Amino acid sequence: MSMRYAISPARPHDLTRLPAIELAAARLLAGHAPESVLNETTSMDILQRAQREGYLWVALADDVAVGFAHVEVIEREAAHLEEIDVDPEHGRRGLGTRLVMQVCDWAAGNGYASVTLTTFREVPWNMPFYARLGFEIVPSEQLSPALCAIVDEETRRGLDPTRRVVMRRASYVGRAACRPRS
Repeated sequence: MSMRYAISPARPHDLTRLPAIELAAARLLAGHAPESVLNETTSMDILQRAQREGYLWVALADDVAVGFAHVEVIEREAAHLEEIDVDPEHGRRGLGTRLVMQVCDWAAGNGYASVTLTTFREVPWNMPFYARLGFEIVPSEQLSPALCAIVDEETRRGLDPTRRVVMRRASYVGRAACRPRS
């Protein structure tokens, strides 16, 4: 019997599953990120606030959370994809793409000019994945103060800024937002 997958706004009872999903997905980055970062999870307070404010979506497998996307509004014009994770047991089924597209559609529908994110430059399934979805590298000299603060915070946590990249995808209010490139 195959599982039925869906993307939906996170429900309060989904939140307890998200730290385990975050840790399982982080294991895929072993060797690319410091162990301290691989063992971090988003605090329950942050997840609860994001869920209440409508900034958190889950990928569901037969109504059980197996992935999530968390947005923070760090600038008036941009929504920032702070975290996206899919449990590796449910990977390679398009859930990451569906979560990103949900965030982009939400951003466009709520008047944000773009969606931003940070990711690993050299990990084969990171930057190329987002590039296929229309995200482009933001040169360091074009980073807003809010994006600079995110890069600085990542550096403080032990992530090498030379191995990271900031990306942006323009939203198209009133039209299809983030559709993958063919």
